[in-house]
Amino acid sequence: MELYPLKLKAALKDYIWGGTRLRDEYGKASDLDKVAESWEMSVHPDGPSVIMNGPAAGKTLADYLTAVGQELPPILIKLIDAHDNLSVQVHPDNEYAQRVEGEPGKTEMWYIVEATPDAQLIYGFKQEITREEFAQSIKDNTLLDKVRQVPVKKGDVFYIPSGTLHAIGKGCLICEIQQSSNTTYRVYDYGRLGKDGKPRQLHVAKALDVTKLQPLALHTAPEAEIAGVLAGVELSLLKQSPYFTVYRLDLHDFVGQDEGRLDLMVSPASFQALTVLAGELRLQAAGQELRLVKGESAYLPAGLGLCHLSGKASVLLSQKGSGNADA
Repeated sequence: MELYPLKLKAALKDYIWGGTRLRDEYGKASDLDKVAESWEMSVHPDGPSVIMNGPAAGKTLADYLTAVGQELPPILIKLIDAHDNLSVQVHPDNEYAQRVEGEPGKTEMWYIVEATPDAQLIYGFKQEITREEFAQSIKDNTLLDKVRQVPVKKGDVFYIPSGTLHAIGKGCLICEIQQSSNTTYRVYDYGRLGKDGKPRQLHVAKALDVTKLQPLALHTAPEAEIAGVLAGVELSLLKQSPYFTVYRLDLHDFVGQDEGRLDLMVSPASFQALTVLAGELRLQAAGQELRLVKGESAYLPAGLGLCHLSGKASVLLSQKGSGNADA
């Protein structure tokens, strides 16, 4: 089977804290009352992406990559609409997750696509605490007094290494790039009831095993602004980690041209995943042309070669990480 650019259909999730913006503003057609998450690029069995175009239309991304002899991407990309607060939670590292859950750990990155003026998120602890203090705060319902609550705004970047206690707050619309894992340990859920009318399950013992108890340094700016790449294109490196590297591309008009243009080389070293956050992007590669609008994503297989991008759009470009051992 040939290599070509793949337009992806996302798997949608209706968690209780979700809203309707992904359906109403980002084009996610669904009969669900809430669309909390859209798994834009996924080979995870809990929510696989399906190819929408070309010879492989109807196949899952994982099946296509297996057929062309390529490794599965080790990352998962989501759009998340937090109409209400998410639970306070933590994810394990690779060693613990493989041993206990049978899948990779979960380090992730959040890019704040939109946020209400009062939006916040939880990012670790205010100050270092002991494991016993952590356990007691969960037991006596004082955990929110211990955590660090951070105001957020559009364009902020948050890196959440495995072991970091965290929670997305209401009013945030986020693009999340993460390891391809679905293991979450919930420690506080605001007393909410699930669809079955019962309190949602907590995972306190496992969370106590994996949570880092020291505060993390907080950096919300892109790692680098790469200026002057081409007229009509602005490029920012949002985060380079062992697990993923993420850029933001902004294509816009400039003198003598009504849109931005960029040639992108997709080498055998890594796939490229494109997620359009605003505007419209056109992509030409391997004799095919794709049109992507706000809320749509594409997968460019490793070794695809030269791709021509054009349009007026804000796009996240994700690829394999640095592979360094230190996260």
